[in-house]
Formats: sequence, structure tokens, C-alpha cells
Amino acid sequence: MIRVDKFTFIVILILITGITKIFSQKKMIDDELLKKVVSVLPHERQYNWQKNEFTAFIHFGVNTFSEREWGTGLEDPKIFNPANLNTDQWCEAIKSAGMKMIVFTAKHHDGFCLWQTRYTKHSVSSSEWKNGNGDVLKELSKSCKKYGLKLGVYLSPADLYQIESPEGLYGNKSQYSLRTIPRKIAGREFEDKRTFQFNVDDYNEYFLNQLFELLTEYGPIDEVWFDGAHPKRKGNQQYAYHDWFKLIRKLAPEAVIFGKGPDVRWCGNEAGSTRKSEWSVIPIEGKRENWVWNDMVEDDLGSLNKIKNVMGNGGFLHWYPAETNTSIRHGWFWRDENQYVKTTNEILDIWFRSVGGNSVFLLNIPPNSDGLISERDVKVLQEVGQKITETFENNLSVDAKIKASSYKSQKYKPKNILDQNLDKCWMPKEDDKSPNVEISLSEKQKFNVIALQEQIQNYSQRISEFKIEAQINNKWKTIAQGTTVGYKKICRIPIVTSQKLKLTILDSRLSPTINNFALYYEERTLDAPVIKRSKDGFVEIHSQSNGEIKFTTDGTEPNKNSKTYSQKFSFKKSGIIKAILFNDNLQSEVATKNFDISKNKWKILDASGAKETAKNLIDEDENTNWFSNDVKKFISIDLGEELLIKGFTYTPNKKNLEGTIEKYEFYASDNGKDWKSIKQASFDNIRNNPVKQFIHFENEISATFIKLISLKEINNNDFISASEIGILTQ
Repeated sequence: MIRVDKFTFIVILILITGITKIFSQKKMIDDELLKKVVSVLPHERQYNWQKNEFTAFIHFGVNTFSEREWGTGLEDPKIFNPANLNTDQWCEAIKSAGMKMIVFTAKHHDGFCLWQTRYTKHSVSSSEWKNGNGDVLKELSKSCKKYGLKLGVYLSPADLYQIESPEGLYGNKSQYSLRTIPRKIAGREFEDKRTFQFNVDDYNEYFLNQLFELLTEYGPIDEVWFDGAHPKRKGNQQYAYHDWFKLIRKLAPEAVIFGKGPDVRWCGNEAGSTRKSEWSVIPIEGKRENWVWNDMVEDDLGSLNKIKNVMGNGGFLHWYPAETNTSIRHGWFWRDENQYVKTTNEILDIWFRSVGGNSVFLLNIPPNSDGLISERDVKVLQEVGQKITETFENNLSVDAKIKASSYKSQKYKPKNILDQNLDKCWMPKEDDKSPNVEISLSEKQKFNVIALQEQIQNYSQRISEFKIEAQINNKWKTIAQGTTVGYKKICRIPIVTSQKLKLTILDSRLSPTINNFALYYEERTLDAPVIKRSKDGFVEIHSQSNGEIKFTTDGTEPNKNSKTYSQKFSFKKSGIIKAILFNDNLQSEVATKNFDISKNKWKILDASGAKETAKNLIDEDENTNWFSNDVKKFISIDLGEELLIKGFTYTPNKKNLEGTIEKYEFYASDNGKDWKSIKQASFDNIRNNPVKQFIHFENEISATFIKLISLKEINNNDFISASEIGILTQ
């Protein structure tokens, strides 16, 4: 036995008491912080927005006719002339997908306005469409009411017309003074007689005037969308965001403000990617009264560690849910019918990850130059809507019985999670160390989709880890697990057949809540074939699913009578290959690949940087990359023959956006020595939408050699990288 003298004993006792007190104080601090965190609730407008789940973006304007992602502000309004514009057709297609709202680009960065604004002639009033009397937004507003869709407006803070025009208001260095909104225009009186005063400059007055028009003459408006992108700036122009917000709150109090506003944040990318953990309670490092709502792109936005660090620096907590946006096509605006359209399964995958990942899915569907949503896009929307309806129309857990490890009171009984009343919920006792519920179905069921929801409207977002088990052969087996739940979490899993399930909350911020638990069966289709062509011009087609692949090489739709794929084949010309997979009575979606001329004759002429990786730019493999950190960054290619070229393509590094070229110069040559500059420009919006870039020349050129020089990297890094370079001959 170890003997301890009286003095040592007292010292040890004091140390233990001190340590215990420290831990007790730390627990009190943590408990107080957790109480603060779960006291942050969504505003009613935010909760109503979240319930939309799936909404539509419409990008339409002069870019639709100029084949650009970002306009210049110098476009002639006369190019806008959609011969068959039909907003009823838009709404019918969007409604078929199960979407609840349309957000419309009333004014994009080019500054062209798609409504009869009083404050500029750079609008539909100066176009040839309907002799200048048309109003796209008015037609869309009527169609939305007809089809029961909500309406939102996108009004770009950036305005290239107001920058480039000699009389433009953007950055004109005008003085701030007290201005009355709206400014009166003779012969164009407002029915809404309210006026407001703001201390602003010329451009902010212009912007407020246009907001007044949109919010009073085309409503009700349920979302106002502010983009953070800026193709160009001038005169140190500042935006009076807080004045904009005040006007919106007065004129459209139920509308959420997206992006550069306090209600809804951007998910951080334009590819439809989602976070593993999507928190809606976000710590903001600053002061609420003067905070500028910047884009938040980090992976960790709301963990407890993040909250502790930010709150320790004097920050504040804010309910700030995410909106996940992407386009059905490669590009925000319609370009042509060679443009890639995402498949039904691709859209469904994003839908499950976004709607089922505590965000709202905003899918862009750009109308074509006729003013219609193209048939391919409509078909995908219809199939997406049909699949969602078929999957979620039958909740397999409706008649189940349920028991819980505990519940706080009669108000929080476990049966609340099965009654489909989202205002009621189950909440376990505070001292329940392993809160769980067991669900017993009336009979064994086959399912592969599980949906969970928290009661966020009254109790905030609390769950940070959970697992779901099924009883299989009298043993509990984990079939799904995850982190955050929030408004909704949807788990897509392999098919399970069971009668008993258990949901266990492994970690939460104080007592967790669940207001909905549901099981569904999704009828999954065969995986569409993947079509690839190698540098030597040979095409291979494969699928993850078993079956027989049928294909065509003339752009026609394949069927059971089409040629059967058995081995790779030579296809060195340009053209469209389509393929489909059959297995008994099942069939996949049709896969489409539009190829330009093969690179089998191409060779690297010269390159900066790592020359051994330069060949990766022409190997037809988007998973390999070229890297250069030389002072002059370029690549030159010998095409092996003289070709008529209409443009070129650039595919950025998919693994790392650092090194992506933003500004470039493209050259052509007949002999590889004497070079002619063909085009100098920037890749529009490549920072936020880093997909394959299609650059079209004003005039077709003849060349045997091409060269691409990087003039600027997106983050001003001293290195660049790229995946593929190609040319357009069609």
C-alpha cells in the first residue's frame, strides 16, 4: 500500500477540486452555447421557402441569341427576338417536374431588361420582339398564376450596359444625396403610390427604382436573387445593399433574399455538389447591423468548433439555409442543340443530395432562341417529375407501430414522427444518452429510400449524427448513417426487406427532434452506357449495369433493332453517337456523345511547364492534366493537317480549380512559326462553373497549328493547369 502524508493529500485534494471546477465551468459554458445555438430559428419566410424543395431558374436574354454565358453590355437590343415565346409552355414543363417556383433573370450582367422598365431603353422596348411592346416578365407572371407557381426575380447588381454606355450610371462617381424612390416618369404612373427616401448615388437609385417596378407590378414575388459575379467593375461603384433590403422588406415582406442577402445562401458551387454536413445555423464573424453577406464556400460552416471559434471572436449566430443551384445544360444560357443536357438520373442524383441534404434545389432550364424550352429538356423534366411522384406517393411506414427509448412528455410522443404533421415531433428526455425509436411495420416491406425530418420551425437544427438499423434474420444491421438532418435528410440505400427498423441519434445539440420518418421504394433504372473515344479515334461503350448495349453513329435514337456493341470501333470523324442498354423488359436512358474530329493526328509542338504532361491535353482523358508555372504559360499543337476551325474548347482541371485559366489568347498558324492572334477574351463564369468551355470565333479560320496562351489565372496564381484542349469544326 502507498502511504500519502497529510500535506500531499491536501495538495491532491485541492488539484482534484480545481480540475472538477474547471470541467464544471466548461460544461456550463458549452451548455449555454448549445442553448444559444438551438434558439436560432428560421423566419416564417425562410421556412416557407424551404418547403418549396425544388425550384426552377430561367436564364433568358440577349445571351440566348449571342451564344455567350456573360454578355458585354454592347449588344444591340434588336438581337432579342424570340419568334414563338410561350411562358405557358415553360410553366407546364416546370410544373411537370414537381417544381414550386420560377426565379427569372429579369436583368443579367449585360444589363438588358426583360420587362418594360421606365428607367432605361436597353430593354425589350428597344427590341424587334412584338415591335418593342413585349414584356417577358409580365407574360411569365400571368403564366405562373395560371399554373400555381411562385415567382422570383433575379436582378443583377453588375450591369455592363451601365458601365459601357457613355451616359451609364454605374461607377459615374455621382454624389450621394437623398433620393425619392420611385423616381417619377411622365406618362408612366405607378398604381402603388408609396414612396421611400434613401441617401444613395445614381446607380443605386437606378437599382432601387427597378426593384420598385419588379416588386409592385409583377408580384407577388417570393424570392429576390442577387448574384455575386462581376465580369467588370468601374469607378469603385458600391452597392447600397442595406437600402435594397429595406425596400424589399417593405414591398415584398414574404420574399426571401438570396445570395448577397440575409435569408438564403449560395451552396458554394454551380455544379450541384453538396456538403456531407449542411448546417442552417451559421456563425457569422462580424456585427449583424453592418454585415455584408459574402459567399460562403468552405466545407465546414456550422460545426460546434466553428461556432465556438467565431463566437469567441465576437460573432453572431444566424439562420442561413443553403440553395443548391446548377443548370440542366452545360451553361446557364441556351446555346444550341449540341449543348449537353443532363440525363434524368443525373438530375435525380442532385435532387436526392440537395433536397435530401437540407437545401433547396434550384435547377436552371434555359429557353431557346425561339422562346421555348427545348424538347430534350422537357423530356428530362417530365421524367424527373414522374420518378419523384412514383417514388414518394406511397409511404410504407404509415401504419407502423413505434416505441422510443424515452420521450420528454405527452406532447413529444414517438407516434408524432409517423402522423405526417410536421408541427408535432418526438423529443427524448434530456438525460437519454442513446435516444432511439423502433418502428415495427405491419408486415415485411421492401424499401431503398428513407426520409427523416427535424422540427426546425420551433426547435432549430440539432442532430449532428445518426444511424438507421434494420432487423434482418433477427439481428440488427446498420443500413444507413449520416450527419446532419435539418429540414430533410433522404438516404438512398440498396434494397432492404425488413419489418423492424431502429433510428438512433448518436449526437445532437441538446435533445433532438424528429417530426417525420418515412420509407419508400424507388424503382431504379439501368445505368446509361458511357461513351468514350481515345486519342487514336477508337470508341468504347460500357455500362455499370448488365445487359445488351445498342448504338447508332448517325445521331438517330437507338432501339432493340440497332447495332449491338461488342468491341471498340474506329470513329475518327465528327458526329453523334447514341447508345442504350437493354435487359429483359428494362432499358436505360439514351446516352449521347457529340464528337468533333479525332485527335489521332495531333502532336504537341511546344509547351511551357512540365512538358512530359503536355500530352495530357490531347489524350481525350479528362482525368489527366497539364501543369505549367513558367513565366509565359502556353501550349501549341500540331493538328497534323489543315483544318477549317470555328472555335476551340478548354476543359479545366476537374480535381483542383487552382490553376484554371480565366483570361486567354488563342493563335493559329499555317507553319508553326508565324502566328496570328484569333481571339483574346475571358472564359465567362469559369470560376463558379468550371465545365468544358466552348469558344466560338466570329469567322471560320484555316489552320494547321494552334496555340493557347494564359493571360490570367482565376486567383492570380503563378501557375496554370488544364485537362483538355479541343477544336470546333462543326
